[in-house]
Amino acid sequence: MKEWSLIIDPAPCAGSWNMAVDEHLFESLGGGGETVVRFYRWARPTVSLGYSQSIDRAVDLELCRKQGIDVVRRMTGGKLVLHDREITYSVCSTDASIFSSTLASSYRLISEALVLGLEKMGLAAAMAGPPPESYRRGVMPCFSFPARDEIELDGRKVVGSAQKRIGNRFLQHGSIPLDADPDRDRRIASVSMADPSNVRVISLSDALGRPVTFDWAVSRLVEGLAGHFQIRFNPSSLTQADVENTRRIERERYANPDWTLARGR
Repeated sequence: MKEWSLIIDPAPCAGSWNMAVDEHLFESLGGGGETVVRFYRWARPTVSLGYSQSIDRAVDLELCRKQGIDVVRRMTGGKLVLHDREITYSVCSTDASIFSSTLASSYRLISEALVLGLEKMGLAAAMAGPPPESYRRGVMPCFSFPARDEIELDGRKVVGSAQKRIGNRFLQHGSIPLDADPDRDRRIASVSMADPSNVRVISLSDALGRPVTFDWAVSRLVEGLAGHFQIRFNPSSLTQADVENTRRIERERYANPDWTLARGR
């Protein structure tokens, strides 16, 4: 049975740090078929933009400043996500024997495992078909429509994900809203300059009709990943060398306004 490393961050962190850790894990994996799974949270509400998104078209920066919402840019593609009161997962791997060498197939495999984790919570989740052309070509936020093989509950997106791949090396990370928030749709729409009627998101606590904790939900997602891929998890954490390299990446990119604001213009 293969072993994967499992990192569960003990405390919420700034968006710039979260993105830098994911990039560090992506860069540091060896070529021998390693896989690292990470679960984390956000210290403050944070908008993340896809790597090539136009910031002028995608987000209202002034409104974000007024509302105390941080803005970062991911190394992955995709559309705007407002991270707040959620679980974020990341999977970094160089194991083509499990994930194959294509973005679409590895994306689908991870979605299947997440669906199994949601089933262990008592949720009948499903993988979506292709979204409308208006979503694919437009600037609507990530939680407007589920993309192909993303995960939905009763027509509302519950997991939004994006992937970066170079050869057999890839990073996939995704957002899973955790808490009930009746104002979430409006906030996503307002910072993304979108029509609120186009935002279709559901949280785990909304779906289950009761409060859901980070630790409880993560434990079920871990079970789903382990069961689907038939692997054993080895709990892990960042070493001091990992932390130092992550700080460098954060300083050079994710906490750097040039990286966040200029790209995509």
